[in-house]
Amino acid sequence: MISTKQLLYFDAVARHRHFGKAAEDCAVTQPALSMQIQELERELGVALIERGRTIVLTAAGEDVARRAARVLDELAAIKASTAEQRPPLTGRLRLGVIPSIAPYVLPAVLPRLKADYPKLELRIRETLTDYLVAQLEDSTLDVALLALPIAQAGIDALPLFDDPFLLAMPDQPPKPRQRRASRAQLETAPLLLLEEGHCLRDQALSFCSQRDLENVDSFGASSLSTLVQMVASGLGQTLLPEMSVSVEGTRPGVRLMRFRAPEPSRQIGLAFRKTSPLRADFDALGAVIMAARPAASA
Repeated sequence: MISTKQLLYFDAVARHRHFGKAAEDCAVTQPALSMQIQELERELGVALIERGRTIVLTAAGEDVARRAARVLDELAAIKASTAEQRPPLTGRLRLGVIPSIAPYVLPAVLPRLKADYPKLELRIRETLTDYLVAQLEDSTLDVALLALPIAQAGIDALPLFDDPFLLAMPDQPPKPRQRRASRAQLETAPLLLLEEGHCLRDQALSFCSQRDLENVDSFGASSLSTLVQMVASGLGQTLLPEMSVSVEGTRPGVRLMRFRAPEPSRQIGLAFRKTSPLRADFDALGAVIMAARPAASA
């Protein structure tokens, strides 16, 4: 008998055209996924996949893929029809988080979720904004915690809070006399940014749109921790999100300054499909995040 698991695994392979990515999507090992698809082929008595360097579906495979997608959509609709009748944050929730948020919010949020919602089965994926949005669109994720806005048709958002930027500079002479940083100070040393693909890089460049872009470090880094280490070594300065200050801003050799009003900032929120039936879950998750987020720095 054909199982839902077999259809889920085959649907993942049909969408990704890659066994490894499909296995990651389904949170199983590649051998386990391959075995289920082979059993599906034996049950149907026909080959669904041409196995080689690239994944190609047979004519029968293309037909089964279309039918499997419809069956899985109907199963999802059945689950959705009962979602409003259950308590929020019960069962599986697939959450995506961008790297410039995950290390600073999740350590406080996860224990609260475990204590307040013990029946929640949370799955977390940390990656860049573009990947998270794509995974929301193809239903690989239910919700994503990221920087807004998201200008994508079919995606809705729940704004949560503003996260101001601080200027992180080497703590060495000469020290600024003023207590607040200004745009002009961004001209005094190379501006170190995350590598391309990180939305934080784009937000920083947007704030610095009037400055000489030749003074921007073009190599970039993959984490805020690396940027702060570079600042502490005297290689330049960077913009540091306030939520990260309690972790990244305590490194010796780094001086932090808030900007003059209006402070540059990013808006943090939850993004999800407009058609999702889990809005009550997202509201509850947003409330936990708001209660657990790091306190504002002075």
